[in-house]
Amino acid sequence: MSITRRNAMGAVLAFSMALTAPLSFAAVTEGTDYVVLESPVDIGKGTVIKVFSYDCPFCYKYAKAVDKAVMGKLPDMEFVPFHLKTKGKYGLQGSTLFAVALVKDKAAGLKPLDPKSNFHKIEMALYKAYHDKKERWNDGADPDAFIKTGLDAVGWNRAQYDKDATDPKVKELIDLWEVSYPIAKVQGVPAYVVNGKYLLMTKNIMSLDSMVNKIKELSAK
Repeated sequence: MSITRRNAMGAVLAFSMALTAPLSFAAVTEGTDYVVLESPVDIGKGTVIKVFSYDCPFCYKYAKAVDKAVMGKLPDMEFVPFHLKTKGKYGLQGSTLFAVALVKDKAAGLKPLDPKSNFHKIEMALYKAYHDKKERWNDGADPDAFIKTGLDAVGWNRAQYDKDATDPKVKELIDLWEVSYPIAKVQGVPAYVVNGKYLLMTKNIMSLDSMVNKIKELSAK
């Protein structure tokens, strides 16, 4: 089974059935609620990393129904997307698009989950094209068409995008995201990491509030 599908289906079904379940205050348990990463990400406290791929149907589901709802209850924490470039025919192109978007958004003071952000617009455009419309951009043989899907979502022209992609800040992000693969290998994607150290076991999250509670507890560790 692919790293995308492993455990993710159960978690998505659990969320769909228990979005309004009451908040549980039981202490989080290592091995059940989370695992400690062997190689923590140097990103600091107060962060929630989401490792994702445009190719992952469960990442799309969580982007639509979970991410904003959860982070809306965690106003003091920062949502940090990490794109997994090793998944999908256009993984590298996807990572570059997302990295350019995040760099531009940061300069404009826009957060990734803001509907007005470049990141959000590109993310949704790629998800909808791939998962809803079943677009495959010639199955890996037409990277320009894939990139154009992202650019059209934000109104960028290709010449400027190619220039923006050479920004050292973009390369820095893509290099940072190299840790995405070993994280994804643990239980698949989407993968949520608190403070760069604690990987949530998504199969054992039964509601939005339980996810919020687990993140709060882990962030305080």
